[in-house]
Amino acid sequence: MVNDQEIRHTGKIVDFTPEKISVEIISEAACASCHAAQLCGMSESKTKIVEVPAQLGYEPGEEVWVIMKKSMGTKAVTVGYVFPLIALVLVLLASLLAGLPELVAGLAAILAVGIYYFIIWLLRDKLKNTYTFYIKKK
Repeated sequence: MVNDQEIRHTGKIVDFTPEKISVEIISEAACASCHAAQLCGMSESKTKIVEVPAQLGYEPGEEVWVIMKKSMGTKAVTVGYVFPLIALVLVLLASLLAGLPELVAGLAAILAVGIYYFIIWLLRDKLKNTYTFYIKKK
């Protein structure tokens, strides 16, 4: 039974270590009909590798469901797209209200977004622990 609080993709286990399982997510035609396809990074490429905490009972080559809570997807979209957009608009407006030329204001806004993503990159290890996938047998 599919839970409406989960985002599921079909995956194939490609690597197994005592600490983690690497799963290749298989792109499906269902992505085209998904209402969240425009927001989801999965619809943009053919395959992605995700890591999940190691669990017993799985073997390389096995097909599994890769599952993430829908709330984690919403949080990822917020951190990845909404906050940078807010930073861009706020810095652009503040720069223009401060009397800076449009070119300088635009560059300042782009720089602010670049700094935001650099901070996200610096926090990648902490964020990696926040966004966790898990797997279930098909």
